[in-house]
Amino acid sequence: MTTLLIIEDDAVLNALLVNELRQSGFDAHGSLNWADGRRAMDKLAPELVLLDVNLPDVNGLDILAEIGESRLVVVLTATASVHQAVEAMRLGAVDYLAKPVNLDELELLIHRAVKNRQVFAEQEYRRSEESLRLRDMLGESTPMIELRRLISAVAQTDVTVLIQGESGTGKELVAHAVHHASPRRDGAFVVVDCCSLQDTLFESELFGHEKGAFTGADRRKPGLIEAAEGGTLFLDEIGDVGPTIQAKLLRVIETGRFRRVGATSDLRANTRIVTATNRDLAGMVRSGTFRADLYYRLDAFVLTVPSLRQRRDDIVLLAENFLSKVATGKLRRLRPDAARCLARYDWPGNVRELRNVIERASIIAGNAAEIEPAHLLGLSAPPHTDSVECASLRFEDEPTLEYIEQQYMAWLLEKYGGNRREVAEKLGISERTFYRMLERHRIGQE
Repeated sequence: MTTLLIIEDDAVLNALLVNELRQSGFDAHGSLNWADGRRAMDKLAPELVLLDVNLPDVNGLDILAEIGESRLVVVLTATASVHQAVEAMRLGAVDYLAKPVNLDELELLIHRAVKNRQVFAEQEYRRSEESLRLRDMLGESTPMIELRRLISAVAQTDVTVLIQGESGTGKELVAHAVHHASPRRDGAFVVVDCCSLQDTLFESELFGHEKGAFTGADRRKPGLIEAAEGGTLFLDEIGDVGPTIQAKLLRVIETGRFRRVGATSDLRANTRIVTATNRDLAGMVRSGTFRADLYYRLDAFVLTVPSLRQRRDDIVLLAENFLSKVATGKLRRLRPDAARCLARYDWPGNVRELRNVIERASIIAGNAAEIEPAHLLGLSAPPHTDSVECASLRFEDEPTLEYIEQQYMAWLLEKYGGNRREVAEKLGISERTFYRMLERHRIGQE
């Protein structure tokens, strides 16, 4: 059911509109002035507002832009004029009606406006999904498909987002994707590295300062919140922020206002806040090192970036993408055994480590047309130590020694194409002994 709010100071007309629209199937509510209307909007979150221009406490055109940032607005007035209609539409109104209101026309207008908004939202969703794929949000694994879906959904709102994930998983890339898929995409994307600034310097950088606010402040300096006006402020490693800044960030999120260092009046923060951390904020709250009230504000919407070992199906895809970027002008690809080597590795450094390995392998490969396992330094033993190269066995439970031996022999046979003599040589045993081991473990038997 569509929720409507009528802000109209004529009590009779207000009651009439509320009653008629409720009978038409809308969840309609009324307010007689802007002060009550603002509170009703916060409580009801209406999809559409019918706004009278001449309210007792404000001119409706003065608040139209503020209301229309997140909802549909239809302007009502008793003094219709072409100039006023044009101005209302410029400020964000979806339509304009003169009093006395034709109720059938109003109902039709509301249905059309809501339907158009739904169509627009669907188009935005499709465009944002396409843009995510174009901005290196690569991966067809289930965790990545779900992450892209959540990014597309939250990007259309202004809610504060917390991005969690291990180091190297691409949290800043996710923040970029949220910004790029949002209505704020044309605004600035400002990155703040929270772990690199001390509290005193951080406060000045984030909020700005007035001339004379402290020694060396020889001029007024806008902060990074102002630099992100109309865009997105990305606070990376939010878990490293000290108690003083935590309190001031909480105020910004709760009130949408901040104050420069040394100033006596507040400024409005028209920016979307996205944060990221690889730390356990909930645990920090329990230990008293992070404010609980700030955590619950940041926790409004959480995006969890999967580790690379949780999306193994994407490893080769990502590796080939990185290779295409660093091997410009070279016909270079991953050899199948090199791809298997990459897929078996656990990647504690996640996507960042994978990119570094591929860049290094491309340098080591020189003019070679293929990336071989020997070029993938750091994943296993040094090059040419074939006996342990890329060996990776995984078990659901704690295995017996006999089971480990069985799996290792099967892996060696696969690696050397079933050549039992060569495997026996690698194991340092006779071929006859190896045959007995195969029989004992029933390897290769039907």
